[in-house]
Amino acid sequence: MRIPIDRTSDVSLYRQLVDFLAGAMHTGELAPGTRLPATRELARDLGLARITVTTAYAELEADGLVEGRVGAGTFVLPPPPRPASLSARENAWPPWQLSLAAAAPAGPVVYGPDVIDLSTGVGDASRFPVDELRRTLAGVLRGEGLAALSYGDHRGDPALRATIARLLASQGLRTSAESVLVTSGSQQALALAAQVVLRPGDTVIVEGPTYGGALELFRSVGARPIGVPVDRDGMRVEELEPLLQRHHPRLIYTIPNFQNPTGSCLSARRRSELLALAERYNVPLLEDDFVGDLRYDGRAQPALKALDPGGRVLYASTFSKMLIPGLRIGFLVADGPVREAVAAAKHAHDMATSNLLQRALEAYVTVGRYRAHLRRSCRLYRVRRDAALAAVARHLPATTRVDPPSGGLFLWLRLPAEVSAAALLPEAVAAGMAFAPGGRFFPEPVDGDGCLRLNFAAQPPEVLERGIERLGRVLR
Repeated sequence: MRIPIDRTSDVSLYRQLVDFLAGAMHTGELAPGTRLPATRELARDLGLARITVTTAYAELEADGLVEGRVGAGTFVLPPPPRPASLSARENAWPPWQLSLAAAAPAGPVVYGPDVIDLSTGVGDASRFPVDELRRTLAGVLRGEGLAALSYGDHRGDPALRATIARLLASQGLRTSAESVLVTSGSQQALALAAQVVLRPGDTVIVEGPTYGGALELFRSVGARPIGVPVDRDGMRVEELEPLLQRHHPRLIYTIPNFQNPTGSCLSARRRSELLALAERYNVPLLEDDFVGDLRYDGRAQPALKALDPGGRVLYASTFSKMLIPGLRIGFLVADGPVREAVAAAKHAHDMATSNLLQRALEAYVTVGRYRAHLRRSCRLYRVRRDAALAAVARHLPATTRVDPPSGGLFLWLRLPAEVSAAALLPEAVAAGMAFAPGGRFFPEPVDGDGCLRLNFAAQPPEVLERGIERLGRVLR
């Protein structure tokens, strides 16, 4: 055991040993049933007299923390309630730690098994092609061996980049493997773009509402997000120019296809106007196309990057939403000097995305399994979208408003007047369902307090029905 012993301290060696072991037992680092080293062995490893260790063990046994068993050794017991003095001592963090704690955003909430969680941002985990990917991984290891376990190219596996370029070409976005940077999920793609383009104090134009993870990211680099309202046709681009003139932003961030959280799609006219404004005011566009393939109705719109004559748009996407979130493989398409800047930033961040997973993904996508999985997912999620919309109509008040999305993962609900989503959430969780409150998706959280987001893709229709019925009961 590596136990820090300070021989210059005023605290006795025996007391240091007791405090360390007791603390490890109370925090669970030394779990009940763990056998402690023999006194002779621990004394030798720490350079202590054996009587020091023996005395420490005796005090731990007197405190009910360990039990000595003849011929077997000393074993950790389930700890009694944590002493207040120990908790107070460990919570006396230095001032710089306390300042960080005060500023840290709240992390994601994990709900218990009895709660129907419609707050998530991914598809149905039970439908992810785990077995097919397992076989593909095994095939890559058999065929490529150690080569698949190396760092690989920091820009991404060349074969995967070429495959991504072909996939994008089939969607009307013509690019080359040289313009594709493989990232650890689309979140890293957004982070690299933000790191390269933004500086502390800069303004970023975003949609209001927009993806909460992007808002956190922009704030983390010291930028200030300013929102443009969204309607059924996406960002209200006609309201953008005054903001460009007033704030001189360094970046415009947009989700034109099945926007998170509203599910809206940017109209063709607004796409052209947005590109024209970006050119006129010399502002780069960061396009987040996280579920652009999940279309259930209507006609596909071209990506902004497909309409870009060169260098104005950075295009981010991911395989995580459609395959397995834990793959953490996304990509960024960029042209011009910014391409080299984001590639250098990627290398500085994490050297490279997992080479093994990239090669397995490339093999999976190349043989057509990805397209087949995408078609199955679209059929499945269309049924679930319709089931969720029907449940909303049956169970929620008539004054609840929702625009049926033509794709994506989410329903965006505008609650009856005077209902606060933030106040509603704990009541809903107590009733057995959870949603994402609207305030998470706005630069100013108060602007979204009358809205909430439901994920219709992650649960089957009968579960959606129960969850939305519970929400309706709480609203009534």
